[in-house]
Amino acid sequence: MARVSDIRSTERISSPVAVSVRVLSKQEVQRLMPVSECIEPMAEVLAALTRAELENPLRTFLRPAGSESFMALMPAYRPEPALYSLKTACVSPGNTRRGLDTHQGFIALFDGLTGQTRAILNAAAITGIRTAAVSALATRLLARPDSRTLAILGAGTQARFHLEGMRAVLPFERVVVWSRTPGRASRLEGVEEVATPREAVREADVVVTATAALEPILLRAWLKDGAHVNAVGSSKPTTRELDTATMAAAALYVDRRESALNESGDYLFAAAEGAIGPDHIRGEIGELVLGTVEGRRSESELTVFKSLGLAVEDLAAAEHVLRLAEREGAGIEVEF
Repeated sequence: MARVSDIRSTERISSPVAVSVRVLSKQEVQRLMPVSECIEPMAEVLAALTRAELENPLRTFLRPAGSESFMALMPAYRPEPALYSLKTACVSPGNTRRGLDTHQGFIALFDGLTGQTRAILNAAAITGIRTAAVSALATRLLARPDSRTLAILGAGTQARFHLEGMRAVLPFERVVVWSRTPGRASRLEGVEEVATPREAVREADVVVTATAALEPILLRAWLKDGAHVNAVGSSKPTTRELDTATMAAAALYVDRRESALNESGDYLFAAAEGAIGPDHIRGEIGELVLGTVEGRRSESELTVFKSLGLAVEDLAAAEHVLRLAEREGAGIEVEF
C-alpha cells in the first residue's frame, strides 16, 4: 500500500492562475460601440440562434409585491468558442423622473471552459445599443426602401439610441417625436416635437414605440398603409404599446417565438381577445437574415417587429465591445 507521503510527492497540483477581468463603464461602451457598429453582430447572433447553435432560456423575473421596480436575470451560452453571459438588470420605470436610465445593472462574460470571469460591462449601455441595433436590422429587412419619415413615441434613452440606429439604415428626411413630458424631445437632435401620438405617426413610414406605457399608445387607425413599426417599450406580459387591431392587421415578426408567446404583452393581449394566435407570427428576425421566411409582401403591407430583447444579443454585443476595448486597452483591468 502506498504511503500518504508517496501520494503527495507524486501529485501535480496546479498553481492558481490570476485572472484579469476588464470592467467597462457606460461611457466606454457607448464610445466604443455606436449603434451602427452593433448591427452586424446582431444579424450574426440572431441567425445563429435560428440555427439552434446557442442556448437562450427565458429570462427570470423577481417582482417584489408593492415595488414599482423588478429584477431580471438573462443567461446565455455559446458552445463554440465556449462563452457564458449573464445580464443582471433592475428595471425601474420611475427612474425617468429621477434623470436615470430605467435599466440598471451589469453584464458578465465567463469563459465557457473554465468558468472564469472575463469581463463586467454596464448593462444600460449594452441594452440600449443592442436593442436599437436589432430594431435597425428589422427596419433594414422590413421597411420600404423609400421610407423617409420616422416617428418615435417616447424621448428617453431608447429613443436616443433608436434615432441613431434608424438613421444608420435609412436616409430619413423628417423625424417626428412625441413624449408624455413636453419639451423632452428637444434633447434629440434634428427632430420635430408634436403633442399627440396620433399626430406623430399619421405620416410616418417607420414608427418606433419606446415608452413605459401600460396600455396602447398606438392605434391601427392612425397608421398609414405600408408602415413598419418597431414595438420596443413593453417587455412583460402585463403591458403593451400596440392595440389589438394593429397586431391583427400586421405581418408580425419577433426576435424569438418562444419569448413572444410567453413574455410579450402586445402579443398576449391580442391573443387573449381571440384576434391572433401563434401562427400569426410570420417569422423571427434570424429567419429573415437567413432568408428562410418571407419578408414584406407588398408596398401597402403593415409590418410589425415586436422586440423583447434576448440574452444572446447581450452576449454578442458584450463580446464585440470587449474585443474593441482589448484592442485599445480601454476600461479597467482588475485581478479577480
